Amino acid sequence: MTDAPVSKPLLATLKGAKLPVPPVWLMRQAGRYLPEYRALRAEKGGFLALATDPESAAEVTLQPIRRFGFDGAILFSDILMIPWALGQDLSFGVGEGPRLEPALVDHALTGLKTAPERLEPVYATVARVAASLAPETTFLGFAGSPWTVATYMVAGHGSRDQGETRRFAYGDEAAFGMIIDAIAEMTIEYLSRQISAGVDAVQLFDSWSGSLSPAQFERWVIAPTAQIVAALHDRHPDTPVIGFPKGAGGKLPAYARETGVDALGLDETVDPFWAAASLPRALPVQGNLDPLVLIAGGAAQDAAAARILEAFADRPHIFNLGHGILQDTPIAHVEQLLAFVRRP
Repeated sequence: MTDAPVSKPLLATLKGAKLPVPPVWLMRQAGRYLPEYRALRAEKGGFLALATDPESAAEVTLQPIRRFGFDGAILFSDILMIPWALGQDLSFGVGEGPRLEPALVDHALTGLKTAPERLEPVYATVARVAASLAPETTFLGFAGSPWTVATYMVAGHGSRDQGETRRFAYGDEAAFGMIIDAIAEMTIEYLSRQISAGVDAVQLFDSWSGSLSPAQFERWVIAPTAQIVAALHDRHPDTPVIGFPKGAGGKLPAYARETGVDALGLDETVDPFWAAASLPRALPVQGNLDPLVLIAGGAAQDAAAARILEAFADRPHIFNLGHGILQDTPIAHVEQLLAFVRRP
């Protein structure tokens, strides 16, 4: 474990450094728990308007860095930018979640007209943030993984068990494969453009990977993720890729071995001691505090954080949540967490 100072602690950890104090960032750290975010979103009038205005999206990305001094800034955007660029209409209804039209459960992918220009504001946001970040802060770009993105494209909305998409994949594997391939192809270009515009590393969010059987997990999660990772490594060999297959559980070792990701994000259901023993020894891991314990705060939060730090003391580790920070998280509890993780 090195004691030498590093210019970007989070990036160094992604590349295999074991640091005395793990770097910290939190998924969804730029979001609704911050009053400054809520004020800006109200001013812009909606999520999509905010996310496609580079000046505003850059401001949201930087807000938690100014307030907390996280080691990483995560691009403010959404995983559904890819379906939007593939030709579906995207909307965010008040209290309803995102909607994509037409839903591909009853509409052919070939009937959509791709619109890659819809992604241009994201690249402009990246350039703005990259020019504003302190040199020690790692800038993270991201995209949704093909399976998770496809669940929204097929159903037209989110669901509890992704049943509609799973039935579609079983019933017409060729058609579903075309959707996965289209997502993967555009995601490679999307993340490559983010890297060229200034991000230091990228994360693939597979929020719904836990809903699949082992065989389907291999086909719809591991295979397309490996395709994306290989292409990015070929184009940008020095840029780490973090995989986050939420809910993968016992399938995590296979994901780590077969996808080629440079680091693995763990959700809150994963026992950190099991992960430390089961995953490739040199693989950097990220996680995995329960977002709900961050709401509880106090001694419970400190105990949970201490257990994670103990489990990952002997490998490269980035401290994070097991999923996104929740809207009703007290700011004081985030401050408590940072003080605890960074204590001497």
